[in-house]
Amino acid sequence: MSSLTNSLPADAQGFNPTASAAGGEVSDFFALLKPRVMVLVIFTALVGMVVSHPNVNPIIAGISLLMIAVGAGASGCLNMWWDADVDALMTRTATRPIPAGRILPNEALAFGMVLSVGSVLILGLASNWLAAGLLAFTIVFYAVVYSMWLKRATAQNIVIGGAAGALPPIVGQAAVTGSVSLDSVILFAIIFIWTPPHFWALALVKSGDYAKAGIPMMPNVAGPDSTRRQIVWYTLLLVPLGMSPVALGFGGWLYAVISGLGGLGMLAGAIQVFRLREGEPERRAAMGLFGFSILYLLLLFAALLAEHGFGLFRAVGV
Repeated sequence: MSSLTNSLPADAQGFNPTASAAGGEVSDFFALLKPRVMVLVIFTALVGMVVSHPNVNPIIAGISLLMIAVGAGASGCLNMWWDADVDALMTRTATRPIPAGRILPNEALAFGMVLSVGSVLILGLASNWLAAGLLAFTIVFYAVVYSMWLKRATAQNIVIGGAAGALPPIVGQAAVTGSVSLDSVILFAIIFIWTPPHFWALALVKSGDYAKAGIPMMPNVAGPDSTRRQIVWYTLLLVPLGMSPVALGFGGWLYAVISGLGGLGMLAGAIQVFRLREGEPERRAAMGLFGFSILYLLLLFAALLAEHGFGLFRAVGV
C-alpha cells in the first residue's frame, strides 16, 4: 500500500491508509463485495447456465453460481482496496468502508485475496478448471488490469474494463457444460456494448467528482458533447445486438418483444441525452438513461431466464 500512500491527494478528507485502528462490522465487509454488482453477476451467470439446458447436478450448479458470485465480490473488494484514495475524494464513494475508516486497507486486501483464491479453487474442484480459469481471469482483469491500470490511465477505461463485467454468462456456461458456445459469447457482447452508454450517462452527471479524483472519464477527457455522440453510437450498436438472440434461435417471442421495445427505449434515452445539454433537463436525461439501461439489461436476461428456465420459449417464426 506504499504507492497508495504516496499518491494520496492532500484533500482526501482524512483518509489514512496506514491507520492502526480497526473495527469493521460484518456489514462493512459485505459492502466491500459490491453487493449490487454481485446481484447482476449472479443473474447474468445464471442465464448463461440455463440457455445451455445442461444436464447437471443442481447442487454442483448452485455451488458454481455461488463461487462465481464470491469471485465477483472478491474483485470488487480488491478494487475498493486499490481505489480507497480516490474513493475518499468523491461524494458517491466517500462513505465506503475503507475511506470512511471502518475497515483497514490491509484487512480489505487480505479479505479479497482469500475470497479470490478460494472461489477459484472451489469452482475448479466442484465443476471444472475451464470455468475456474475463466473466473480467475475475470478477477485479475478487473482488479489488476482495470483497477490498477486502465481506470487512471485512459478514457477508454470503461470500454476495455467492461469485459470483466461481461464475462459471467461465459463463466456460468463453462461451469455447467465444460465449454463455451456462441450463446454465451453473444450475452457477453451485449453486456460489453451496454456498459459504455450505461456508465457514461452517469459520468456526465458526476464529471466533477471524477475530475476532482483525477480519473480520466470520457466527459473529462473528450468533453461532454463527444461523450453524448459516443453514447448514441454505442446504443445504435446495442439495439440490434440485443435482438440477435432471436435471429440466432435462442431468444423466443417474449425476448423478441422485450428486446425490441427495450431497444427503442434505450435509443430514445440516448437521443434525449444528446439533445438536452444544459441545466436540470440535462441531468434528468442522463440519469434517466442510466436508470433505464439497468432495467433494459435486467429485462433482457429475465426474458431468457423465463424462456429457458421456466419453459416459456416459443420460437419466432414457428
